[in-house]
Amino acid sequence: MKKFLLALSLLAVMALTACNEQSQEQKAETKTVTVMIYSEYIDPAMLEDFEKKTGYKVQLELYEAQEEMIGKLQAAGTSQYDVVIASDVVIQQMVHLGLIAPIDTNKVPNRKNIAPQFLNQAFDPTNTYTIPYLWGTTGILFRGDEVDPDSVSYSMLFDSTQTKGSFSLLEESRSMLSMALQALGFDANSVNQEEINKAVELILQSKKDKNFLGFDGSVGGKDKVLSKMDWAAIVFNGEAAVAIDEDSTLQYVIPKEGSFMWLDAMTLSSKAPNVEGAYAFMNYILDGQAGAQLAKFVFYATPNKAALEVIDQDFKENRVINPTESEIKRMVFLSDPGDAAKLFDEAWTIVKTR
Repeated sequence: MKKFLLALSLLAVMALTACNEQSQEQKAETKTVTVMIYSEYIDPAMLEDFEKKTGYKVQLELYEAQEEMIGKLQAAGTSQYDVVIASDVVIQQMVHLGLIAPIDTNKVPNRKNIAPQFLNQAFDPTNTYTIPYLWGTTGILFRGDEVDPDSVSYSMLFDSTQTKGSFSLLEESRSMLSMALQALGFDANSVNQEEINKAVELILQSKKDKNFLGFDGSVGGKDKVLSKMDWAAIVFNGEAAVAIDEDSTLQYVIPKEGSFMWLDAMTLSSKAPNVEGAYAFMNYILDGQAGAQLAKFVFYATPNKAALEVIDQDFKENRVINPTESEIKRMVFLSDPGDAAKLFDEAWTIVKTR
């Protein structure tokens, strides 16, 4: 009987120990917020500040293109992440795939700091799934003689008689195909099969240019131009601003045929293991001081009106970060192509395999 009671006591102790260990593991997990985000897209000092203020550590999962991000979410599962930073053009696709969940805005009180023009956008008209993070443009970074920024054409990349050195195109299917559509005078949001086919042919023609070095993410393209490996690259304006800050001889332009603006947003992973931590992160980013620090570190424009009250005038007047009125007039937001997304997928497969 004593042996039986002793055995029961040992089992109870072992069970209690296992429960405590499991509880500690779960507690450790809830103290970490896992954020999927573009590389070089947040000030590391902000992560330390966030931990001091909330007790949550931040683990970053980096990606370079939207297609890569969605692939990772589908392969690893949404339970691996809490917050996902995503561009406007893929939000509806992520909703349809069940990758993101509705946000309880009551848990994000600093949402009041979002400027009205960044709410009720077509990709999320009821503001159910997104909290704005940063916004920007996509254009061409290049080195050479100073030119009128309103006169530069896509021909500098798509016409071999106009290229002046090695160049890279952007490793993002929708973005790159939409720019090719605009270079041909078509709507960036066209879902016309014939027009998309012509865009494919234009990129394939560019690939045959002896100066074509390949496709790169925005950071990779920026680095190649900075290192003089590339003469030009298609990049996001934040990377361009960083590059120009290091080398003032570089230039960034929105081609005269047009380009597009984009809004990156914070979303809640559909099976986020740390929902409260995710809300804490979103709320922190929307703080006025944090928002200003974020924008100035990554050289992107902020949708945070409280941050704009803190940011200096030089930053606000930087035309690479904040496009001019004439540049804005020739840009559009990319829209969700819906069922026509398969046309872009098929077109990109041709672009990459030929």
